[in-house]
Amino acid sequence: MRKRTIHLRIFFAASLVIAARAAIAGAQLEEGLAANVQNSLHRSVSDYPAPRLVFSTDVEGWAWLADMSSRLAPRVPDWPTRRDFLVSVQYEATRAGLDPQLVLGLIEYESNFRKYAVSTAGARGYMQVMPFWVRQIGNEGHDLFTLRTNLRYGCTILRYYLDMEKGDLYRALGRYNGSLGRAEYPNAVLAAMQRRWAWKPSAASVSASPESVGTTALR
Repeated sequence: MRKRTIHLRIFFAASLVIAARAAIAGAQLEEGLAANVQNSLHRSVSDYPAPRLVFSTDVEGWAWLADMSSRLAPRVPDWPTRRDFLVSVQYEATRAGLDPQLVLGLIEYESNFRKYAVSTAGARGYMQVMPFWVRQIGNEGHDLFTLRTNLRYGCTILRYYLDMEKGDLYRALGRYNGSLGRAEYPNAVLAAMQRRWAWKPSAASVSASPESVGTTALR
């Protein structure tokens, strides 16, 4: 009886989380793009240099990777997959002029780090990108379930919305979710970022050696 009660509590708790997310769920809205904007976005999603950590020092990058790796391990147990994911997120976010910690919070909320997540509206992958973007700014060979492609599109789109809203992150996140004017989605993403992914380099991490930043967390 006790086990049944525990299972019921877990079921109802999970149902409440799903219901809460469903209430906020939205979808990027397809809009006409000016030719110059379309060309600019196309260039942004078509260039695929090899991802790398972008930090002022290598040691700072190792410290970030070790810290983020330990936080992400419960969701992504495989180290090579986790490493490739984190390096790609940090590179693509930085390339787009976004905070990587914000992108991690967005991914947690949008897909809970599920590569093949598909929403009821048809959004795909880690950053829940709508397929119409491939038609508008990409090409037929772009697969939104591919790590680099999904991150490149998601970061490019969020940057586009941020520029459109003149740096207003709340409104940009609202556009990304298709819920412009509502606070629930921006608040949820920012809460996820602050709760699990906030990071600042410490003086110790900047001056540390590679061995001292926790290489065991990178396995």
